[in-house]
Formats: sequence, structure tokens, C-alpha cells
Amino acid sequence: MRPARVRQRLPALSWVQKSLLTGAVLFVAWETVTVQPGLAWRALHDGIIYIGGPLALGVAYRRRLGWRVNRAALRNTVLLTLFVLPFYLVGSSLPSIRGHYPMWYTTTALESFLPHAVLQFTVALAAESYFRGLLCVGVSDLGRKAAFISPVVYAFQHIGKPPIELLLSGPTDVLFGLVDYESDSILPSVVAHGVGLNVLDWLVLHDPLLPPEQVVAWLSWLPVSL
Repeated sequence: MRPARVRQRLPALSWVQKSLLTGAVLFVAWETVTVQPGLAWRALHDGIIYIGGPLALGVAYRRRLGWRVNRAALRNTVLLTLFVLPFYLVGSSLPSIRGHYPMWYTTTALESFLPHAVLQFTVALAAESYFRGLLCVGVSDLGRKAAFISPVVYAFQHIGKPPIELLLSGPTDVLFGLVDYESDSILPSVVAHGVGLNVLDWLVLHDPLLPPEQVVAWLSWLPVSL
């Protein structure tokens, strides 16, 4: 199809259709574009695709896609972060989590961990800009069901991570999406995700807060390896 015909057809699409089409293209790009080893390269890769893509679409159609700060967003940011932190605290004592994190090398020395934390926060910002920005707040015309668009894709990108993380990825996606939808902002999920990842890495670099065997016993009812 010629570019002129593509341009003629695109305006006929609704905003939701444009968003979902862009989301599909960005997902394929994320999966197929190779990235060099290292957190800096991962942050660059994710930033270009998952921040740059939604941002370009938003600028082109004058949509903010959740890039806003308001009173509800600030309140919900605090509440969501406080809600998810215990999960990271408990998870940091699980053998499967401690064997997987940190995903990129760092140490407890501040000159090593602080740059690591900034880059990891960038990765979280990119993920939330795509999953909660483009695919949730960005399509809020659909109502609350917008929060149920991306859980399968979000879970798919957690394949290869500890089984309990894969199990929780779908419900987490829905929770973050609903909070961001009600906030009309991705700020709550960005902060909760970014802070949570860095707290997890910091805790895993230290002795477990809780006896791992006790935590495994508490969660033994889950149908996954811990």
C-alpha cells in the first residue's frame, strides 16, 4: 500500500484504534530490536520504544497519555506505593527472587547503586508509559475496562522471571491500571514500580529480612515454585 493511501486511511481510525495499533507496533519493536547487555542499554532501548513511541503519538494528536500530576495522582501515588512495598519486602526473602535479582550487576556502595537505581527507574517509567499510559489512561474513553487491555501482554513480558512474579504480573497490571485510570495519571504506577524495583534490589543485596524457609512455608499454598 502506498504511503499516501496509508495517510488517507489512518484518519478514519478512532483514537482507541490508533492507540492499540501503535501499541501492537511498539510491542513488536520491543521484542525484535536487540539490545546490548547492561542496564544502561536496556534503559535506552526501553526509553526509545516505550517512552518515545507513546510520546510521539500523544504529541501528534495532542493527547497527554497520563503524563500529568494532579492532587488525586499524588494521593494515589503514596497509597499505591505503600500498598505494594510489603509485597517487595516479603518477596525479597524468597529463594527464587533472591536468585534472580538484581537483574543487572550492582553493589551496595552508593556510587554503584545510585546510578543503577536511576537507570532502573527509567526502565520502570518506560514500562508504565507503555502499559499504563498508552494502553490504559490513553484509552480511558473505554472506561475502567481499559485496565484489562494489557495484562496478557504484560505477563508475556515476564516469562523467564521467577514463577511467582509471572503469576502476580496480571493482577498487578490490572491494579496499577485501575489506580492510574482513577488518577488520570501514570504517576502512581511509575513511582510504585520504580521504588519497588529498587527497594527489592537493595534488600536482595543484603541478608533476608525474614527467614526464607518461613516465607516459603507461608506461601506454600501457591501453585508455583518459590
